[in-house]
Amino acid sequence: MDITPVSKRRKTRQIMVGRVPVGGDAPITVQSMTTTKTSDVEGTLQQIYALAAAGADIVRCTCNEREAAEGLAQIVPRSPVPIIADIHHQYKMALAALDAGVHCLRLNPGNIRKPEHIRIVAEACGEKNVPIRIGVNGGSLHPDLYEKYGGSVTADAMVESAQQEMAYFDDVGFEDIKISVKASSVPLMIEAYRKLSEVTDHPLHLGVTEAGPPPNGLIKSTAGIATLLAEGIGDTIRYSLTADPVQEARAGRALLESMGLRERKNVDLIACPSCGRAEIDVYDIANRALEAFGEREIPLQVAVMGCVVNGPGEARDADLGIAAGNKRGHLFVKGQNVAVVPEDEMVEALVEWAEFMHEHGVDAALARADTVKAAREAERDRNMLLEKQGDDVNDAEAKVDLIRKR
Repeated sequence: MDITPVSKRRKTRQIMVGRVPVGGDAPITVQSMTTTKTSDVEGTLQQIYALAAAGADIVRCTCNEREAAEGLAQIVPRSPVPIIADIHHQYKMALAALDAGVHCLRLNPGNIRKPEHIRIVAEACGEKNVPIRIGVNGGSLHPDLYEKYGGSVTADAMVESAQQEMAYFDDVGFEDIKISVKASSVPLMIEAYRKLSEVTDHPLHLGVTEAGPPPNGLIKSTAGIATLLAEGIGDTIRYSLTADPVQEARAGRALLESMGLRERKNVDLIACPSCGRAEIDVYDIANRALEAFGEREIPLQVAVMGCVVNGPGEARDADLGIAAGNKRGHLFVKGQNVAVVPEDEMVEALVEWAEFMHEHGVDAALARADTVKAAREAERDRNMLLEKQGDDVNDAEAKVDLIRKR
């Protein structure tokens, strides 16, 4: 199912983070950050591989001490994705990370405050063709900007902070930068990025900082990031959750896929919300199906529907689906019934058919099925349910009648 983004994407310069392009006409990328000690090489690499499998295109690691830089020297050549070094306060750690071979630096202008130190890092990055992200954070603005804007964080203050930092790079002719102006307030974050997008064509890194744990953290991040993406603003994204970073990567990937901004990588599982006609525990089947598909890279939309009466029709646009009826599962491909399986084998059948379709295609899946028999069986179970439950199991007609009497 093709989805057209709401707005034309804002045109930006393109930089290279290792082999991954960011900005320009490159796909919007997903980022996350490790939570391990970077000096723990094996533990950090294990997390990086998990993040890559979950959809992260780029991963950031902290570089806060010499041992971390030494760890990066061993991590970078073994990583499946480009590595960004996260630098705070100590500009010498940025230089050490460059020595370790990282593909990008993240600097916070709020806590590396000496212009000469910023210029030293920019010159070193220029020599090594390593880009820099200017990471403005609402919680760590320069004290002068707090004072200028009345002692509070504003969108204008964040944008000015980014512009001051860009000026330092301009002084040494360094242009390979991307910028973020994150805040924990969603409205503030949206306003700051909108204003920033009007004054620069550098690629923008989107995120709601300190969003918190799921589900609220997911909601806040999605509200901010999706709003901007729908307006054509943003080139790379990160969900900043108080959770396993793998959840960040999955959420970012799912958001881009759902908005039509990246090709689907894994299963897009949809399910009905259940109602009085449901013949199964829809929540249980849907969750078990989601777990069964796991990280399988099967870019299909799969539907789990509660009843055979309405299910196949409501989910006819799905690539593959299953609906329950008379203690059986009725499989359908592109709206056509293809097979009937016992109720306790519904999840396994979904996975098996999805794998077959991914490998051989829709036509082959339909060709392997006795669609006439499957349709006959589905109609039989549908009629049995209608006879047993009636046409109006959810009492819709009674509700309509009540409304008309008012």
